[in-house]
Amino acid sequence: MDMTANKQMRTEGDLLGDRQLPADALYGVQTLRGMENFQISNFKLSQYPYFIKGLAYTKWGAAVANHSEGILTDEQYEAIVFACKELIAGKHHDAFAVDMIQGGAGTTTNMAANEVICNIALKKMEHKPGEYKYLAPNDGVNASQSTNDAYPTAIHLGLYPKGLEVYKHVEQLVAALRAKAEEMKHVLKIGRTQLQDAVPMTLGQTFHGFASILEDELPRLKSACEEFLTVNMGATAIGTGIASEPGYAEACVKALAEITGWPVKLSADLVGATSDTSVMIGYSSALRRIAVKINKICNDIRLLSSGPRAGIGEFNVPATQPGSSIMPGKVNPVIPEVMSQVCYKVMGNDTTVLMAGDAAQMELNAMEPVMAQCCFESSDLMMRGITTLIERCITGITPNEERCRQQIEASITIVTALNPIIGYKNSTKIAKEALETGKGIYELVLEHGILDKKDLDEVMDPKHMTQPSKLDHIKPKKQL
Repeated sequence: MDMTANKQMRTEGDLLGDRQLPADALYGVQTLRGMENFQISNFKLSQYPYFIKGLAYTKWGAAVANHSEGILTDEQYEAIVFACKELIAGKHHDAFAVDMIQGGAGTTTNMAANEVICNIALKKMEHKPGEYKYLAPNDGVNASQSTNDAYPTAIHLGLYPKGLEVYKHVEQLVAALRAKAEEMKHVLKIGRTQLQDAVPMTLGQTFHGFASILEDELPRLKSACEEFLTVNMGATAIGTGIASEPGYAEACVKALAEITGWPVKLSADLVGATSDTSVMIGYSSALRRIAVKINKICNDIRLLSSGPRAGIGEFNVPATQPGSSIMPGKVNPVIPEVMSQVCYKVMGNDTTVLMAGDAAQMELNAMEPVMAQCCFESSDLMMRGITTLIERCITGITPNEERCRQQIEASITIVTALNPIIGYKNSTKIAKEALETGKGIYELVLEHGILDKKDLDEVMDPKHMTQPSKLDHIKPKKQL
């Protein structure tokens, strides 16, 4: 059954001939062909509002420059600006039904923007969609442009604010980890290297460590975001600026800076910039580094909270759902698990971005669409994952203080802290006896009368066990 039989249709033509499409559709014939050709993924442009806003900013800036050159009439210019503002406000995004992964170096996406903006503008001018004699997608909205400058510029102007949102989310995760560290700074525990007992530390130091390694990535992420503010707008097809007026590139970029309020600037060499996708590579790499560190944190959280009775069990993660369909009472660390999977996806996307970035040939990189999709997707995944990790895991972690105390007292490695006080000979004999008998160092030191309980407890105070300390006043009572 023909689902369009009862619909009013309009006819549009292009290089390949005429096609019919719904009369009220905001997209046009070139968008329609892209929708038919690229049914590849479930990633539609409509799902990426920041990219659509980037396209709108780009077309708005071009309209300012074209209007100043007399290429657009006052009415056409005002209608295009109106349409761009509508898109920036979040309207009409459902009209962008094209697949993010597409051939043509983004031409389908660029034409979708041209046609949607044009038809919104035509309606504003009190004409019908498709009445291109009053304003045309190519000659009007796309005037002085090529996909090869408009598309990457839109990606940059979309990923810049998106990246700053990711930055804020990482900041929030750092703050949540530091707050948890402060809550647990008094809890002494055993540190571990190579999954074996090491020297004592506090749970606070563990979580401060988590926070600090993430905080170290913030300057790198911010720098990667700022690189998006350099664009190749005005390059047109290959960087030579063909089919644009002299001074157009500078006027367009100046307009973009004024419209967005961001310090947008023109690439120094438009030929080089038009085939260079290293800014997306740098941004994706910054996300990958963050993902690697968040995954390390999630792995540690799962290990340190393992059990609860037969594992390490230093702290509890919040119970968010039953953990088994067959084992009653089982609860799993599902939030760190899902965050790890987000991190793996970000790492995989980064590999795709790197390989696609390596595919530039001559004056263009035709693989930009998959690079853009990966960068936007990784950003969204990272933000949603971080929010979930904070709200459903980090803030609800509680220490098992008694469990940590037992492990400290049973551990042989605390003899390292005692060595400067009781001497190497005593320390060696105590450690050997602990290994042979299964008794704890704390217990044996008291049993042999090497230190009294008051002195031993002072040595075992977290502030002495977890940082350099001077305890010259404490002397061993005897030598073994």
